Amino acid sequence: MSGLPWPAPAKLNLFLHVTGRRADGYHELETLFQIIDLADEMAIEVHFDGRLERLGGAPGVAAEQDLVVRAAQLLRERAGNPRLGATLTLTKRIPLGAGLGGGSSDAATTLVALNELWGLHLTLETLAELGLALGADVPVFVRGENAVARGIGERLEPVKLPERAYAVLFPGTPVATAEVFQAPELTRNSPSITMPGLLLPGIDCAVLPGRNDLESVVAARYPVVRAALQWLGARGAARMTGSGACVFAVFADRETAQAALADLPAGWTGFAAVGLGASPLIARLAIERAAGSSTRNR
Repeated sequence: MSGLPWPAPAKLNLFLHVTGRRADGYHELETLFQIIDLADEMAIEVHFDGRLERLGGAPGVAAEQDLVVRAAQLLRERAGNPRLGATLTLTKRIPLGAGLGGGSSDAATTLVALNELWGLHLTLETLAELGLALGADVPVFVRGENAVARGIGERLEPVKLPERAYAVLFPGTPVATAEVFQAPELTRNSPSITMPGLLLPGIDCAVLPGRNDLESVVAARYPVVRAALQWLGARGAARMTGSGACVFAVFADRETAQAALADLPAGWTGFAAVGLGASPLIARLAIERAAGSSTRNR
């Protein structure tokens, strides 16, 4: 083991369309995931006495409810070995209820890291299938590539995105995802979008395809999100990510994105992020495998 922490990066939904609702209540979606350079971190100590414990994590989230613990339990059940254990120390940087995928990314990192550290040798495809039971966003974090996702998140089409920076604004109030998807006013019949030339490198960095179908519902129910969209929208074309509460605007570089967040209203926080071509989790996995190979070859 290398001993380095394992990253769990955030994402933005550059567009999010709700294209239908299935008989089982799940929604059919179409969304474009952009991985960004804000990340939680997890330190992992494995042991083989069956103990699974989470240290740190988000305030107010009990360990047994945390997706990190649930992911570890799910992977252990898949392995069929009750003696597999780990201490997972989670440092949170991604705010909760923000639409940045923090919980799903933490779960994905748990699956990928413990699969390696427990020596289970499951493929990323298998881990992504397992992760779907924990949340629709988990598979894209497991695979570690920017992608268009369809269905409930299980059908992924990797895409290359232009290098861009983002001003991301959190207005301080988390949004309840279940409430948004259950809203009767939510449009659930958006047509499918084809991959346009807008995604190719060299385009105007401020142009984004599609829209976020959840945005109008959240803006109506959460006035602070509506205010954040208006505030950031005065500085660039603003859009909500996921089911909120974060909103973002696109800029050419980090410095310009950071400047757009000057003089934030009281109680709001913001950060400039750069879109990544691949998740740092994949690079961390490569380090672990190299360390393991070096140990075996001694």
